[in-house]
Amino acid sequence: MKINHLVLAFVKSLTLLTKWQRVLPTENIVKINMGSDLTVADCWINIDSSIHALIIASFPDFIKKLVFRLTDVKTRLTKDEYINILKNHKFIFHNLEYGLPFPSNSAHCIYSSHLLEHLDKNRAMQLLKEAYRVLKSGGRIRLCVPDLEYAISLYQGGDKEGALSFFFDVGTGYFDTHKYMYDFELLTSILAEAGFSNVERCSYRNGEVPDISILDNRPIETLFVEATKNSSET
Repeated sequence: MKINHLVLAFVKSLTLLTKWQRVLPTENIVKINMGSDLTVADCWINIDSSIHALIIASFPDFIKKLVFRLTDVKTRLTKDEYINILKNHKFIFHNLEYGLPFPSNSAHCIYSSHLLEHLDKNRAMQLLKEAYRVLKSGGRIRLCVPDLEYAISLYQGGDKEGALSFFFDVGTGYFDTHKYMYDFELLTSILAEAGFSNVERCSYRNGEVPDISILDNRPIETLFVEATKNSSET
């Protein structure tokens, strides 16, 4: 059973309380997983607006078990796996529509998987500008998004329902709906407009951002791209 719409709306409303929060990272190497959900790796700061990011390590286990039972996370993880992820990784509960709650020039790298397509183009641009602001000079971002070219190839190959699911992927929450799509040229353009340079098309679990052997997923349908903040900027 999924969390009902009322609870989802309540969780989303709570993100308003975090709109002006500011987080000062203390890690030696600051790695930010933007829109992480529960796909995490050690020593990353995972920022997300899901109920899972809200139920942080300090919450008692019975709360975590209740959320586990009431959500579809149990189709992906066991109860012990779910609790261990929440206990052993750092989560920041925050709505990314409000930007990133980190100081400028504070992060070494940023990772984001299957997030950007859930924002309209203007909000995606705002978020990428925020990522640029937060990255240190020479810092690197890795974006993983559904590949528009792949969706079109499905349609041209006769899988019309499969292709349409990329454009009308509607779920129960605000961030379950695709609002824009990218191919390499479109993603390169928006990254360049946000200030990034050296935009490169990467392959599944190959690139310069650390821990992508753990974080990358959905290899067939995904476009993987990395870019850098100009090393002469601060």
